[in-house]
Amino acid sequence: MKEQKTDHAPAVVTTAHAAPAAAEPLLDDVSIAVLAPGHPGVRPHWELAPLTDGLRMLSVRAEGVPVEIRFSVPLADAAGYWHPKGGWRRTLVADWEGLSQVCLVDGPAAGCLYEHSGATLLTFAAADPVPEATVRFGVSEENDTHVVHLSLPASAEPHRLLLVPRAPSVATAVRPLRTWFAAAHPPMPVPDAARLPAYSTWYAFNQDVTADAVEAQAGPAAELGCGVLILDDGWQRFGNGRGYAGCGDWQPDPAKFPDLAGHVARVRALGLHYLLWVAPLLLGPEADCHDRWAASAPAPATVPGGRVLDPRLPDVRRHVVELCVSLVREYGVDGLKLDFLDEAAVYSGDGAGDVGRAMTELLTEVRGALEAVRPGLLLELRQPYVGPGMAPFGNMLRSFDCPADATANRVRILDTTLLAVGGAVHSDMVMWSRSAPVETVARQLIGALHAVPQISVRLDELPPEHLAAVRFWLGRWHLHRELLLDGRTEPGRPDELYPLVVAARGDECLVSVHGDRVVELDFAAYRRFHLVNGSDRDRVMVEVTGGGPVAARVHGPDGRMMNDPLTLLPEGPRSLAVPRGGLVSLVLTEGPR
Repeated sequence: MKEQKTDHAPAVVTTAHAAPAAAEPLLDDVSIAVLAPGHPGVRPHWELAPLTDGLRMLSVRAEGVPVEIRFSVPLADAAGYWHPKGGWRRTLVADWEGLSQVCLVDGPAAGCLYEHSGATLLTFAAADPVPEATVRFGVSEENDTHVVHLSLPASAEPHRLLLVPRAPSVATAVRPLRTWFAAAHPPMPVPDAARLPAYSTWYAFNQDVTADAVEAQAGPAAELGCGVLILDDGWQRFGNGRGYAGCGDWQPDPAKFPDLAGHVARVRALGLHYLLWVAPLLLGPEADCHDRWAASAPAPATVPGGRVLDPRLPDVRRHVVELCVSLVREYGVDGLKLDFLDEAAVYSGDGAGDVGRAMTELLTEVRGALEAVRPGLLLELRQPYVGPGMAPFGNMLRSFDCPADATANRVRILDTTLLAVGGAVHSDMVMWSRSAPVETVARQLIGALHAVPQISVRLDELPPEHLAAVRFWLGRWHLHRELLLDGRTEPGRPDELYPLVVAARGDECLVSVHGDRVVELDFAAYRRFHLVNGSDRDRVMVEVTGGGPVAARVHGPDGRMMNDPLTLLPEGPRSLAVPRGGLVSLVLTEGPR
């Protein structure tokens, strides 16, 4: 629903241009230097203390002035640097390229440098994910190192950073970070509805949406396995033209939704929970309330047509809380899809107050007021505001818009999952052409497999084979929900775009294959394997350990059972016949040999 923002970088500069500072050993091969820029008389003091799960806490005291914390790591066999706002730039970049401006609603200050084996060289995260901060990073050509320069605002308390010793993979390294953040920022309760597939109106209808059209999709969506319906942009007055010039009043369009409360009740009677889209910080010139609030929205949005209400103003916060409560109460919805919260970052660095602190206050009030009205509240957040600091404020964490792009959906899901705390990670809405082959439908759904899937197509217009694929893959997702959402996930290297994703729980393992990779089947570790073929080949290559007699079931992309004579899977490499968009399930029927 918007183009992804790029950071507004200050003048290009390499880290070699920064003021020199003596580095000291910190952890593994990481060195540290700490400065107080602009305060030459201040000498910051740092200390490193052990925590549980192998974590370390770096504390920096700087007498209430801004600090710059520098990490430096020898390049060794470095392959990539992952951070929450990396997008497609996940290989190594030069130190004059790497820049990220962050705050509570615009990605946390965190990063992970790793080598070609997948093992990490540096993993860190700011313990306080709320304040505005600047992160410079990249390869220092002068020193043959990878550097990270983290600039933090003045604080009366010590600045704290979490550090993780070397780990075999990025996913392994960040796992204890999630545990720590869950304790430090208790997440919002996650009702079962947040863990059910959702039907969204956005790609199916965009803003050309009506009550009748939505209700025509609701029944099929529930029958196919969805538990939530999300009414996206277009329900409100002036909701047209793919812009945001009409945002601000948040009243139903009487031609599209003459009785929004009645419509919501009819959809909920089908067994679906109902979420309503709202962008509470956007204000457009077409809105009736524009003149009243214009002075409180001095900055233009990065999306077309709108301006951004400044959340640092008490009147704005009060207005947003009242708006959200009125929508839930008046129309009987189960929750809200809160969009464009990251637009608040347009005020970052203007000297008028910290945006992250203001958004924390605002969202705390929003959640409290809404929970008083609607127990079991559902709140959807979206990348980039899905980091650990947002855990108390949302329980559906959606990946950034990537229409019809199964690869981007998979990558963004897994990027979100790496640091997600509490909430259920959701895919972006999957969509496809009605003329597409059934393998395309399966590929879209497989791209969303490792999250709660959202779909957005006109179900009443799909051909039968497409409906069969949706029914099959949502059925498989329900069958393996706990494995996919609660199991231990290992997606591999971020710079490779996660071509082989492993989810394991108990004696069961599901592997989704998205390239020409070899899957390791260790029957001494897991008795049951499910291999999902998201590649463009009609086979999956495996390397078997501890094989033996197996029961095998192969399904095509639309769920049809395929004949498979496989009854013995001996050790060694081999090819398994699995159609693209399909899967094979293997169960060891005797002990491994």
